[in-house]
Amino acid sequence: MAFLIFWFAVYWRYWGLANFLHLCDTAVILTCIGLWSNSVLLVSSQAVSSLVIDFAWLVDATWTIVTRHHLIGGTEYLFDATYPLWVRLLSLFHLALPVVLLWSLRRAGYDRRGWALQCGITLFLYSASRFTAPEKNIGFAFVDPFFHHSWKPAALHVAFTVLFLAVVVFLPTHLILRRIFQPPKALASR
Repeated sequence: MAFLIFWFAVYWRYWGLANFLHLCDTAVILTCIGLWSNSVLLVSSQAVSSLVIDFAWLVDATWTIVTRHHLIGGTEYLFDATYPLWVRLLSLFHLALPVVLLWSLRRAGYDRRGWALQCGITLFLYSASRFTAPEKNIGFAFVDPFFHHSWKPAALHVAFTVLFLAVVVFLPTHLILRRIFQPPKALASR
């Protein structure tokens, strides 16, 4: 709990409140809430998005260290020396969060409703991100990371991005997690 409060305060001070609209930062908060409240559904929803997104973060960060160019993007802040190194290194939660999520799923099971909940959370976050500064491109809500294109109107861009994540990222992850992990005991007995 102390680390979450510290992390939240530091992130708010250095990156701003809008930064918590990123899927990965929201995942830290929701995973902690899920663990504290024993909500397998909340933890499952965060596993649906975080496992792949944190892996993409790791790939982009590693690629940038090796080549000095971003492969996907989203880790630019990690290499911005205008921020203290210790603040940037707090982003190493991207390495720990998947381990915590997989451990929790192994212990408690995977709630099959996690995919639907994560799709709803993502729609909310991307819609809210459209009210932030476009140059920050929170969660790629303004310009996509692959084609570097902004779909018009804004609702189309949000819908396209959320649909892409729901079908291409979340659904395959959901299907794999559903196959690997048992349903939670309370749900399995229904």
